[in-house]
Amino acid sequence: MSRFQLKKMNRGLNDQITSWFGHYFYTVKRFFLSNIEVFRHKRNDLNEGKKMNNNKWHYEFHPLGENGVVIKFSNEINKQTFHLVQSLSRRLESISFPWLLEYVPAFTTVTVYYHSLYFLKNGNQPPFEKVCQELKWLLDFNGVELKVEERAVEIPVCYGGEFGPDLIEVSKYHHLSLDEVISIHSNGEYFVYMIGFAPGFPYVGGLPNQIATPRRSSPRMNVPEGSVGIAANQTGIYPMQTPGGWQIIGRTPIALFRPNEEIPSFLRAGDTIRFVPISKEEYFLIKEGCQS
Repeated sequence: MSRFQLKKMNRGLNDQITSWFGHYFYTVKRFFLSNIEVFRHKRNDLNEGKKMNNNKWHYEFHPLGENGVVIKFSNEINKQTFHLVQSLSRRLESISFPWLLEYVPAFTTVTVYYHSLYFLKNGNQPPFEKVCQELKWLLDFNGVELKVEERAVEIPVCYGGEFGPDLIEVSKYHHLSLDEVISIHSNGEYFVYMIGFAPGFPYVGGLPNQIATPRRSSPRMNVPEGSVGIAANQTGIYPMQTPGGWQIIGRTPIALFRPNEEIPSFLRAGDTIRFVPISKEEYFLIKEGCQS
């Protein structure tokens, strides 16, 4: 091969390399410019905090430490907020994000914990921003909603006496008779917003203001299983013996925590509860029947 041919071949190769690099850097430049604009809008969305889709989803993202984000739907505890919390929880359950560690639903929020290292290994975008982008996609996705099963559950309660040592205190606080407190409590319709504090413990809303009572000034070291209590504008049931500061007004013979069953919590978020007064004799009969 002559020197002229070799020089011509090298010039052609250099032109190809130059063209290839020019096309590569042009592509990279377009990619980053386009994505910088996308990231800018995403970042503005995140900084703005509030999102809305068809007047259905209202939410805010708040960082929690280095690997958590809190999705807040409202400041108010109500059924609408409950359904938003549960809907997001079911969406998270149905989609297996590789970065998802766990999610924790509460009254008005869902906290999502994620693998920060996953994003550091798979890109340069800050993990919090990337998680918020993927959660935004999940929140704004107009798919088929997974409805929460709502059940009506009756809970038998033996009020007062050894089963309800604080019933007298609640009646004095509101200047009501014992029977009036029992009647008000048992005639209400209550909604289970979430299960927490202890396995099977229901956080129940809907307590009438007439018997809303502050917690005890000094908590008990041992509250018996099945105890029905009042704390501010909530009522609840202790599923096991545990320390607690709620005002105990009665006890149910129904076991709320059933570790040997597929779903160990007898009550579930979304249940509607009615408390049914029973006598002491009926309490022991039901208790015996549940244990047999």
